[in-house]
Amino acid sequence: MEKEIKYQIRSIPADLKTRAADDKDKNPKIEGYFAVFDSNYDMGDGMSESIDSHSFDETLSGDIRALTNHDDTLVLGRNTAGTLKLNVDAHGLFGSIDVNPKDTDAMNLYARVERGDVSQCSFGFNILEEDTDVEDEGRKVHWTIKKVKLFEVSVCTFPAYEATAVAARKNDLADIKSRSLQAWKQRMLKKLEKGEKKDA
Repeated sequence: MEKEIKYQIRSIPADLKTRAADDKDKNPKIEGYFAVFDSNYDMGDGMSESIDSHSFDETLSGDIRALTNHDDTLVLGRNTAGTLKLNVDAHGLFGSIDVNPKDTDAMNLYARVERGDVSQCSFGFNILEEDTDVEDEGRKVHWTIKKVKLFEVSVCTFPAYEATAVAARKNDLADIKSRSLQAWKQRMLKKLEKGEKKDA
């Protein structure tokens, strides 16, 4: 079976919270927003990106994990098991992870989040649909992510946004600039052809 192409990752500076176990919830929780809607992320070189508020509409019923640092051997929760709850509101994608008190790694992470030592979060996904706005002959490009397939959300020590998103978008930008150059050449050729016909 052919291995699937590695998905993309986006990160945000999060404000993750912990919630201790009580009479209602037997397990402690890690909670926060794993994605924020309609907030521009400046990626440098004239590139920016935002996430549409409907981008997760068709994916939250899938099999999604909560991980530590995108490591699939460190599973914190899973929505199909009821240990990860994801929902969308006007602000973004909110997640609540039901931490297993019998899992030493999970409880250690819970303690780090509680102290504020770990506060970043990311999500891993594939882009299914997006809009591309190009200005100034390809020197300024903004992508609006409209629809995704979500695989996982992660509690992270360091954000992974820059390492993955910028590299992927630079490839996209190179394609856009190449197409813009070709379109400019075509326009110039047409102008020259019109000038030659007038002179004839």
